[in-house]
Amino acid sequence: MPDPSKPRRRSLLAALFALAGAPKVHATAALPASKLPRLLLAGPFASVSNPLIRMAESGALADVAGKVEFVSWRDPDQLRLMALEGKADVLAMPVNVAANLYNRGAKLRLLNVSTWGLLWVVSRDPSVKRLADLRGREIAMPFRGDMPDILFGLVAERAGIDLRKDLRLRYVASPIDAMQLLVARRVENALLAEPAVSMALRKTGSFPLSLIAPELHRAVDLQSEWGHAFGRDPRIPQAGIAVMSSVMDRPEVVSRIADAYAQSLDWCNANARECGRMVVRHIDALLPEAVADAVASSNLRAVPALDARAELAFLFDLLLKKNPALLGGRLPPDDFYARTQPPGRSR
Repeated sequence: MPDPSKPRRRSLLAALFALAGAPKVHATAALPASKLPRLLLAGPFASVSNPLIRMAESGALADVAGKVEFVSWRDPDQLRLMALEGKADVLAMPVNVAANLYNRGAKLRLLNVSTWGLLWVVSRDPSVKRLADLRGREIAMPFRGDMPDILFGLVAERAGIDLRKDLRLRYVASPIDAMQLLVARRVENALLAEPAVSMALRKTGSFPLSLIAPELHRAVDLQSEWGHAFGRDPRIPQAGIAVMSSVMDRPEVVSRIADAYAQSLDWCNANARECGRMVVRHIDALLPEAVADAVASSNLRAVPALDARAELAFLFDLLLKKNPALLGGRLPPDDFYARTQPPGRSR
């Protein structure tokens, strides 16, 4: 049986798109009287999972569970299976998938949003800076009808771009196909997510910048375009972590998970190079330099789901109007949003 933490390169890069040293533990909620025998953390091969890997490696939750492990999910189908069958205790996932699963009967609550900016149009043309610059051009788009495609469409339409008339969208089966077309010079533009963006730049020698013009460019920051299009801050609540049925009704455990994730994310942001080395110990198809580049260029901040609710509601309302199936037919109710115990309680 293959080791799920070291997938084949194709499975790894497909999952990239979809989305070390012990930390200081601050006093939070009262801890459980007895440890859980095992706590299983699962996520995709993307930046949202970096803190989960850190939590497993550093012993951040040693007071909560006898064994804490990280495993990866390779694609959306495996994610849904793990959620619906209760095969993980904590799952990192896109926020719309969490809402969809909840509305389909999965026992989960969204704990936080930590991924606020990962999507870029990567181009060979340095003159491409805004979505409007893509008029009349071809762009490779992985996963037709999935979250990145939908977000791109929402922003483009809001900016007055007719997707059928003004752009030539070349849908491909997976992110690796989009990246290969770009690297092979068979397309000039592709929508990618970190760390796929940094991997592409590293593979073509386009980063760091040098006296030689890079082959590829971070052309269009989709988060900035979102802000311009909707008059909002340049960030999109894209992904976070959800607590599943095994732990979601144990507030002291949920609070410890939330605290450990936030501390681990802070560590990754402050130690990008070491974070890169840590991640490739679990995902060996990635380059540590690309992981570090992705951390430095992404908007990663753990915001409790309740605090992010207004921004989530704005996004969910757009998705519901665009395609109700993306959310399982309705906005998620209050119970979808996890509540944690306030910090500072003694044991």
